[in-house]
Amino acid sequence: MKATGMIRSLDQLGRIVIPIELRRVLDIEIGDGLEFYSDENTIVLKKYEPACIFCNNAIDIKVYRGKNICGECYSELKKSVDE
Repeated sequence: MKATGMIRSLDQLGRIVIPIELRRVLDIEIGDGLEFYSDENTIVLKKYEPACIFCNNAIDIKVYRGKNICGECYSELKKSVDE
């Protein structure tokens, strides 16, 4: 994990503001879902992407390097790498 040097305070309702710089880098838009993960004393937020990043298909999803790819796009990628 990379340290950003940015610190935000939790408000009375338990909310924090994600800095615009991080939202731009991670392509997080208003209304996007975020997944929460915890490990001992660490909280990780990840943009929720339930469908294929290429065609938006939500069937036969495989995770490759942290990205969701449907079986059809995965096959096409594999074929183009093998050529």
